[in-house]
Amino acid sequence: MRRREFLGAVGAAVAWPLLARAQQPATPVIGFLYFGWPDAKMATAFHKGLNETGYFEGHNVTIEIRSAQGDANKLPELAADLVRRQVAVIATPSGTSALAAKAATTTIPIVFSTAGDPIQMGLVANLNRPDNNITGVTSLQMEVTAKRFGFLHALLPKATRFAVLINPNSRNAKSEITDAEVAASSIRRQMDVLTAGTSSEIDAAFASILQNRIDGLLVGPHSFFLNRLAQLLTLAARHAVPTIFPFRDFTEAGGLMSYGSNLDEFRQVGIYTGRILKGERPAALPVVQSSKFAFVINLQTAKALGLDIPPTLLALADEVIE
Repeated sequence: MRRREFLGAVGAAVAWPLLARAQQPATPVIGFLYFGWPDAKMATAFHKGLNETGYFEGHNVTIEIRSAQGDANKLPELAADLVRRQVAVIATPSGTSALAAKAATTTIPIVFSTAGDPIQMGLVANLNRPDNNITGVTSLQMEVTAKRFGFLHALLPKATRFAVLINPNSRNAKSEITDAEVAASSIRRQMDVLTAGTSSEIDAAFASILQNRIDGLLVGPHSFFLNRLAQLLTLAARHAVPTIFPFRDFTEAGGLMSYGSNLDEFRQVGIYTGRILKGERPAALPVVQSSKFAFVINLQTAKALGLDIPPTLLALADEVIE
């Protein structure tokens, strides 16, 4: 081999690894947009789904978290920041944050989880064929308001006045109020509507419950309320108000009863995120409708409130916390 050819071969051998490294695809970045605060259980479920598709944070994917800390006014800028960051996918655990992401980009894929109807909310036009860059999961928590009321009424059959606590900032607030009022009217019971979008408004709502002698309370399925779990449980215990919550987290932490979907929807968000990272289009991934609901009763809390849980209600429970 001539000297010039040899040097050229050596140069190519040295240059090839450098070129190969330069051509390696950059680690994809997932933008996670929270309306409230980051939640450990939610994150664990999301990572579980992501791992099932072969992606592991810190190994072959990076996650950028943005949190509005319950302030909807912060969401547009946080969503815009993720767009500027050129993340590969935006994952959102609430309808409110999903709408902010949708308004910020028509090209970056978005995977949402919402308790409401994605069509009514304006997230997608069709569940089977979502819009170009957005798909996700709905737990249809709003659809089971009447079921929650039924459980509360079964516990308190002689009660005449109930209340439902709604986040007025939710796009589902009106339909949720209607569902609660229709359910109460069907058995000739009064349903007071209380609204709270801040911590101080939650305090005011419970003051109203005490003043108006409310017999039982339904808490709406909003991530804002989940982020105020400790405050709600403290007030419910202090005022001795029998309450049914939408998330199991509440009964685990000392709430009386809960009825709603489990965390499987957040695992599904992780799965869809991974599938999109592998090249699938959001428009080809139908919106998943979660159908796994659990009714949980906390007997310790019932005892503290001086309540005897009817055997028929205990028989309906998927889980009883002793």
